[in-house]
Amino acid sequence: MFADILKDRCALITGSAQGGLGHALAEAFAAAGANIVLNGLCEASEGEAAAAALAEKHGVAAVFDPADLRHEAEIGRMIGAASERFGAVDILVNNAVVRHFSPIEDFSPGNWEASVTVNLNAAFHAVRHALPGMKKRGWGRIINLSSYYGWRGAENRIDYVTTKTALIGMTRAIAVETGPSGVTCNAICPGSVPTPAIMKRIEGLARDKGESVEALSRDYASARSATGRFVEMEHVGALAVFLCTPPAADITGTVLPIDGGWLAK
Repeated sequence: MFADILKDRCALITGSAQGGLGHALAEAFAAAGANIVLNGLCEASEGEAAAAALAEKHGVAAVFDPADLRHEAEIGRMIGAASERFGAVDILVNNAVVRHFSPIEDFSPGNWEASVTVNLNAAFHAVRHALPGMKKRGWGRIINLSSYYGWRGAENRIDYVTTKTALIGMTRAIAVETGPSGVTCNAICPGSVPTPAIMKRIEGLARDKGESVEALSRDYASARSATGRFVEMEHVGALAVFLCTPPAADITGTVLPIDGGWLAK
């Protein structure tokens, strides 16, 4: 759809080396011609193999960076290495996330700090380090992956709801501050996507209930969308790429749901 429209741009996607939505985003940017920096906490051999596969499939340059987003110095090093390799980080996608499930009164302070550090603080530091290069080149795209839960509350996931909501505020603040610079910043709020983690939960429920994965997947998706199906990860990737195309130059500070009508429902 967007073949070569981002040729010679560099896209860095956090939390993208091990499948799931992050890797689908990286696939979309690579298909549009961007050079890719994958990131994730996995074995170097696994991350490097994922980067090599992207490069071979799409004819772009792709590297893996194992930066631990819990440490600001590692984030700065990663942005610096990507800028040295590709000239600048043109597109920054803050996708990495951790989450925990617990009632508030039982929620571990350590888990709270971990979620705030990775989901929110890491996004701030990545933007802080990438922005000077974007401004210097007069072009940059920052995309923060929020969630349906950035709009709505939910029980037993206070860390996820809080950090995804805060990312929306961060997005608006960045957009206002970078308005005249050629840099845009937007947030995408996916609904329920068939990530490996969600599908693993559904498979476990299917085993426990003695029901089919297909039936439970339909039930799970229908409860969370007006369309009655999961949001395809490839469609989220296409939306992210669109935000980096010329027709999207005037879209900034915007929060874009892609949720199959879940909010409407």
